[in-house]
Amino acid sequence: MLLRHTCQNGLRIVQEHIPSVRSVTIGVWVLTGSRNETAPINGISHFIEHMFFKGTKTRSALDIAEAFDAIGGQVNAFTSKEYTCYYAKVLDTHKDFALEVLADMFFNSTFDAEEMEREKKVVLEEIKMADDTPDDIVHDLLSQASYGQHPLGYPILGTEQTLQSFKDTDLRSYMDQRYRPDNVVISVAGNVDEQFMKQIESHFGTYEGTESNRELEKPTFLTEQIVRKKETEQAHLCLGYNGLPLAHDQMYSLIVMNNVLGGSMSSRLFQEVREKKGLAYSVFSYHSTFMDSGLLTIYSGTGNEQLPLLRKTIEDVIENLIQHGLTEKELKNSKEQLKGGLMLSLESTNSRMSRNGKNELILQRHRTLDEMVEEIDAVTMESTNQIIQDIFSQPFSSALVSSDA
Repeated sequence: MLLRHTCQNGLRIVQEHIPSVRSVTIGVWVLTGSRNETAPINGISHFIEHMFFKGTKTRSALDIAEAFDAIGGQVNAFTSKEYTCYYAKVLDTHKDFALEVLADMFFNSTFDAEEMEREKKVVLEEIKMADDTPDDIVHDLLSQASYGQHPLGYPILGTEQTLQSFKDTDLRSYMDQRYRPDNVVISVAGNVDEQFMKQIESHFGTYEGTESNRELEKPTFLTEQIVRKKETEQAHLCLGYNGLPLAHDQMYSLIVMNNVLGGSMSSRLFQEVREKKGLAYSVFSYHSTFMDSGLLTIYSGTGNEQLPLLRKTIEDVIENLIQHGLTEKELKNSKEQLKGGLMLSLESTNSRMSRNGKNELILQRHRTLDEMVEEIDAVTMESTNQIIQDIFSQPFSSALVSSDA
């Protein structure tokens, strides 16, 4: 059963009781990410996420790590373009303790100067690691090619220059703007009762925000082509197409279509590029959804000498999709795959916590399993064909990382 509650300060709690498990996953979701940054502070959302683990007024960084190790639990966090999440998964007997530690990190992180300098080195190594991974870089370059100087084109990690500039006052100022209670959702899934919501409210339900949010600017989809020369064994290619925003009524049609295009081992891209022509080990497509926009990405990597054939093969697959659409078999199989994946995800308290948290944070509504299955079943050949025409008949962006560039 899903329970929802809004505290007096505007913070929202969403809790799903799953009596068949002995675990509890608690997530603190904040409606902020690299999209909410300006160029001089690019990467600050991600850096704050790191600093939450570096000590509070009463716990050192080691204390925080040991707190969860000592109870056999897990604690972690991640930052995306539009949101940040801190979460812990523990046995149901330790849920109160886990909640208290997460609240301590959220409210009492000290942003100690020495810890900040140490953690800047850690994040710099993270940036370098991504820069050494061409199949990571090419996706960041595609965001830049698709959105330019809009914040959706910024790298989540930031840059070495912005990272080195951060001071504790910058972090606190940004948190004042973005970590407002009406921007925060606490999502819980697992073996919990209604009483636990009162404990969440006692920790999070009374703090106040100090500044209003900056309005988001809707991006303009660009069709730039970015090429980066880098010594690498493969050429890494990304193509980007203007997609759909999160709440679009044809989202499931897009998901069904993408599954056929490059979302599985039986997909057209996988079969044509890898199985039939042996051009690549890795080839796939995926759709990134944002509040007011979306980006459909096709990725593959191959030897430099095979790059022209790879591009032509991908273009041929897309052209065939435009001309002929899906087959009845593809439509049926894709819908069944999606329903199967949806059902299997319900077995994890992590995935339920994540789904509920994102739905509450961004959509403020929740669909039942039956409603989602109905939406998948409602996808038709006509609706997928329309999506194909809408997306692939438009100009696209691209990014390439290659030693021959």
